[in-house]
Amino acid sequence: MRSAEVFVACAMALGVVPAQAACPIELAVYGDPGQAAGIDFRPAGESATVTNSFRMVLDNATVLDGIVEWSDDDARRPRGTLMYRCPEGDVTGAELTACTVWQGVIYTSDERGTIALLPGQGADAPPTLIFPDLGPSLRLSAAHGEHGFSKVPWDVFALQGCQE
Repeated sequence: MRSAEVFVACAMALGVVPAQAACPIELAVYGDPGQAAGIDFRPAGESATVTNSFRMVLDNATVLDGIVEWSDDDARRPRGTLMYRCPEGDVTGAELTACTVWQGVIYTSDERGTIALLPGQGADAPPTLIFPDLGPSLRLSAAHGEHGFSKVPWDVFALQGCQE
C-alpha cells in the first residue's frame, strides 16, 4: 500500500474522514509535513475567553494541550498556548508559565497563500495553520528529550481530515 492509502485507512479507522467538504474548525485534524505531530481540534466548551481548544500529539505518546484566546488590545489576535503536564484545578501564574511550552499568534493560509488569523468555533477549518517558532520552542521545552517526544514538528500544519 502507498503511504496515502495507509493514511486514509488509518484515518477512517480512527473516525477521521478526509477533508472533502467544509469541516468546522472544532472538528478539524491537521498534520505537519514531516509527520512529527498531529493536531486535533475539539469543541472549546462554555468558556468566555477560550475560542478554540486542541491537542497536539507527538511521538512517544506525548500530548500537549492547546487553547486559543483572543487578545483584548487594539490589534486583536488569536493567542495560542500549548501546555505540557499542567496541574489541574486552580493554577497559579507561575505554575502556568512553568508548563507552557509555546505561545504565539496562530495564522492560517488558504489555497492562494492568503494569510489570515485563526477563526473561532463554527467557522470552516482553514487548509493550513502556521504556528510561528513552534519547532524551536518545543525543542527547548521540558516535553522534548529523554522522557518526551524526539521528533520536532515544523511550524506549518495542513488540514488532513475532519472528525465525525
